[in-house]
Amino acid sequence: MSAGASAPEVLTMGRMGVDIYPLQVGVSLREVETFGKYLGGSPANVAVAAARYGRRSAIISRTGADPFGEFVHDALRGFGVDDRYVSAVPSLPTPVTFCEIFPPDDFPLYFYRFPKAPDLEIHADELDLDAVRDAGILWVTVTGLCQEPSREATLHALRTRGRRGTTVLDLDYRPMFWPSRETARRWVQEALPHVTVAVGNLDECDTAVGVREPRTAARALHEAGVELAVVKQGPAGVLASDGRAEVEVPPVPVDVLNGLGAGDAFGGALCHALLARWELERSMRFCNAAGAIVASRLACADAMPTAAEVEAKIEEAVRA
Repeated sequence: MSAGASAPEVLTMGRMGVDIYPLQVGVSLREVETFGKYLGGSPANVAVAAARYGRRSAIISRTGADPFGEFVHDALRGFGVDDRYVSAVPSLPTPVTFCEIFPPDDFPLYFYRFPKAPDLEIHADELDLDAVRDAGILWVTVTGLCQEPSREATLHALRTRGRRGTTVLDLDYRPMFWPSRETARRWVQEALPHVTVAVGNLDECDTAVGVREPRTAARALHEAGVELAVVKQGPAGVLASDGRAEVEVPPVPVDVLNGLGAGDAFGGALCHALLARWELERSMRFCNAAGAIVASRLACADAMPTAAEVEAKIEEAVRA
């Protein structure tokens, strides 16, 4: 991909696969009889969410050489996400993730990423470094740091980009992918000096900088080199600090069906807001509303809203 106008506005990197979600709510997988099949994986969902807002988005990832891998390509193209940086690893299956749905706040996840997920087989020498440098936003995740060669590829992308444009680290700490929180913290702290934005919940901030109190965590992220720290506080809303201004925005009330995609909807909305250069409070209100909409729906990628839907949800919350 050449530099300039053809570069993606949003380029994500990392985890991707197939979500198999039950069509029965409040039922254990032991008893579920029917399922839906959806594109999944946080970076894929963020790319889809950004595309919903009309942004040129692409993803760097890998799949298995199997029908699920072909489905992933079909889904990406159907959502308008550029899949040119997605290749197959013949020896590994495309990952599949199951969940159980017990609203409003219990959604156990079961990852089938064995013997290894192909998205952890991204190699540094495979990267299109022009696209990495020229994308409006580069979005990488902590999960991408959990194993080699993905770890070095992620760090190489960050070093190559050199903090140009907007570079986001999704703190995305999944304990099952790491030997310990301390190991994850070591590699997160390796990445933080190369990013301009960090996004995570209180537990993920603990992994990144060793503290859970929101304002203390934001300060620690700034001290690590991050320009914009976004700390999700669950029912307490979101705290965002750019080192000059700080805002705290409450969540948008919603009847939760499946909360698993809300964070990725927030992420795609954040990409859109950053590219639009909105002020901080407007950005956070838009992100919260996008997350609320997806929390009220079953799927993740398929549930990502349009800008009009998000604005309508914001208006609805104001009127309530």
